[in-house]
Amino acid sequence: MEAFIKDNLPWVGLAVFSGGMLLWQTWQARGAGKGVSPMQATLMINREDAVMVDVREAAEYAGGHIPNSRHIPLSQLDKRLPELDKYKGRTIIVNCASGNRSSAACGRLRRAGFEKVFNLSGGISAWDQAGLPITRK
Repeated sequence: MEAFIKDNLPWVGLAVFSGGMLLWQTWQARGAGKGVSPMQATLMINREDAVMVDVREAAEYAGGHIPNSRHIPLSQLDKRLPELDKYKGRTIIVNCASGNRSSAACGRLRRAGFEKVFNLSGGISAWDQAGLPITRK
């Protein structure tokens, strides 16, 4: 066994690294909300009266956002959580530019007691590519 590892050290290293990356991604996703596509999000908004929360910064939000979304930048989420308390029983879909910041926000919301939290997979970019409405108002 030792000879095999020595003879194939680069491959063994790659296998260990790949496995570690998979574990890391799984660990990071634990606190995050489940991802939903733009079409799934639209259904949730229409059928469940889901609340859309945009966690991008003010300039990004002003450049275009999903209609009727609530704007709470990720940097302010912890102190502005009380604004969302009235929606604890409803489905919440969180979005950002690509899905990374919203994933972090989903984790924070879950830790704060929100149970039905979803991350818009691909963020507003995916929403726009799906041909769904974006407003600047």
